[in-house]
Amino acid sequence: MFWTACKIFLTMTLLTGCIYPLIVTGLAQLLMPHQANGKTIVIDGQVRGYELIGQSFKEDKYFWARPSQSNYNPLHSGGSNLGPTSKKLQQLVQERAQHLKQAHQSSQSSLPTNLLYASNSGLDPHISPQAAYFQIKRVSRARHLNPDQEQELLIAIYHMREGRQLGLLGPRYVNILKLNQLLDEKFSDSKGS
Repeated sequence: MFWTACKIFLTMTLLTGCIYPLIVTGLAQLLMPHQANGKTIVIDGQVRGYELIGQSFKEDKYFWARPSQSNYNPLHSGGSNLGPTSKKLQQLVQERAQHLKQAHQSSQSSLPTNLLYASNSGLDPHISPQAAYFQIKRVSRARHLNPDQEQELLIAIYHMREGRQLGLLGPRYVNILKLNQLLDEKFSDSKGS
């Protein structure tokens, strides 16, 4: 009986732990390699990021992503678990609001919430179109864009919107890495000529 159990254990381990994952991985690589590899974004032959994992952009010449409790580290992903009555969360939000107002030279009382609050996973690569529009003036100043280029950037953000399941349901959002990649491609000249 003991040896029968050992044989079953080893057979199932071989089937479910080795053979099945190899078959699934092989089929995924063959049929949909872009998705199987995490939707990588390759620039100049190098992987620069992933469509589904956020990155930290701190320079004024880039659009900023949502805050992350894990510093966008997928090994430590997760939210802060701070509730709406948490003093620590209120303090974090106030600090972020102050930073946004200062960086954007804004006195707006209504700042985009997804620039104030971290996502549950800490890896969210998207912001709302409103959060992107809010940042245009700062990015334009940092890149010395002229009004025509600023308008072109506004239109580009509109066309980069994703989301809406079946074209109807859910919010629209903009992928930060793709947006910043577009900035570097189209507006790399810091003098806006």
